[in-house]
Amino acid sequence: MVGTPRGFRDILPSEALARERISEKVRACFTAHGYLPVEMPMLEEHAALERGGHVPASPFRLFDSDGGLLVMRPDITLAIARMVATRMPQSAWPLRLRYSAPVAREESTLAGQPRQFTQLGVELVGGEGIAGEVEVVALLAETLEALEVPAWTIVCGSVTPLTMLLSNCAPTPAFLDRALELVHASDLVGLDELVDGASLAPGAAHAIKRLPRLAGGMEVLDELDALLADACVPAAQDGTRDLRELSHALSDLVGRGVLRFDFSVINSFDYYTGTVFKGYAEGITAAIASGGRYDAVLANQGLEDTAACGFMLSLERLQEVLGVQGESGVVARKLPLAERPLRIAVPKGSLFKDAVRLLGEAGLPVDELADIGRRLIIRAEGVEYIIVRAQDAPTFVAHGGADCGICGSDSIIEAGVDVMQLVDLNFGACRFVVAEPASAAGSADEAYAWRGTVRVATKYPRITTAYYDSIGQQVDIVQLHGNIELGPIVGMCDRIVDITQTGATLEQNDLVIVDDVMECSARFFAGPAAYRSDMRIKELAARLMRAAQR
Repeated sequence: MVGTPRGFRDILPSEALARERISEKVRACFTAHGYLPVEMPMLEEHAALERGGHVPASPFRLFDSDGGLLVMRPDITLAIARMVATRMPQSAWPLRLRYSAPVAREESTLAGQPRQFTQLGVELVGGEGIAGEVEVVALLAETLEALEVPAWTIVCGSVTPLTMLLSNCAPTPAFLDRALELVHASDLVGLDELVDGASLAPGAAHAIKRLPRLAGGMEVLDELDALLADACVPAAQDGTRDLRELSHALSDLVGRGVLRFDFSVINSFDYYTGTVFKGYAEGITAAIASGGRYDAVLANQGLEDTAACGFMLSLERLQEVLGVQGESGVVARKLPLAERPLRIAVPKGSLFKDAVRLLGEAGLPVDELADIGRRLIIRAEGVEYIIVRAQDAPTFVAHGGADCGICGSDSIIEAGVDVMQLVDLNFGACRFVVAEPASAAGSADEAYAWRGTVRVATKYPRITTAYYDSIGQQVDIVQLHGNIELGPIVGMCDRIVDITQTGATLEQNDLVIVDDVMECSARFFAGPAAYRSDMRIKELAARLMRAAQR
């Protein structure tokens, strides 16, 4: 039987009609505010998109008959920026453009995610000051209301305060780059470790750690001003000026609690240059809308000092939340947040006992976890514990099977999914090492000299690949699921990359450590949508941090 390619699907009439109804409501909102339709080609020149900013991974690249590298567009905004810079004279500005278009992005065969999405969006180019952000955020709110999206919220942040803070306080350019990289990856634990290992004034250190965790109402902006002032950032109030103007102009939304601040949303520092915002609906495990101000994209296309702001809605995720199954790769739960328990992925095995202990110290009911038997879901007051292998915990959280969870940092890295690392729980410490047979010391280097690659056995291909990339060596990975130590002993490979705590197993098998890869420990983590929508996760993270530090 011949079906569609992996990650693509047919849309049959009943669903297509539902998609039309959703799209027509969205289009009516956009049109009422003067946004005009545009269409861009499905294929773009790779170089033209790259001039605008980082191009997300595109699954389809091809050369045309002229030798030009083309890509199936993975992003609409980059294509809009290219079109504006090359086709639309400034005499026609400000431009209000709308679109409805598919995009394609690569996903691993094993990730279970679609590769084609339909985006409905607007772009406002050439506005003045904060007016552009006010207009598009208000339009997003109006659109969500018109669609009758249940319990929707918009969370706003800005890249400006963090870039001001790091520009003023980062001890080295490498520190600044690494800090931005960690914030972009939502690795707040890694950010804490980076700060703790640097020579920073106390005010600066506290501000860098605290800023991506700020969330709430207008009081958050007052705290942010205080953080920047304590860090001795010049003109500290400039960091929140735009957000204060935005909240003042949209005071009705702020007063209703549907417009909030959350600085965990800031990312893509080569893309966004000011306000960043995302839209969420209760019960869905991914953002239904995202947008922000992206002046840098137009500047990269040669349009300096040009304000640009926009947002996109995911049609598939709107289908999920509105009750028309869209297979967007996320979970939509029907129970309102107040009526459903917090779902926590708890790792069985060596991490289980300490995980239960800390959850209890954080105030959660854990008596039912004393004897779980073969049960996979343990229900207690206000919480459901999902009992999983530690390696699977990040996948359960990323795909909506749980709101948050506990596992080793190695499992998070190896899973390669979008989660937020929130707390180092200070147990389960171990380290990744490179090891080889003591009796064959030096043979791996000799093999690399003539072969040009090192052959390594491991359970952890992502971690291993990242390590060898960092030292500039090519690696051939032999993936095993147990008894890694046997690989070099029987001649399958030159070395292994594996976890060790005491080194006893390595020693008993004539293996010696030749390098350290990384240290890891247990982490508390959450799905981005759950973290930004459910205050229970933020509160639990704070309690777990206090418990872990005792």
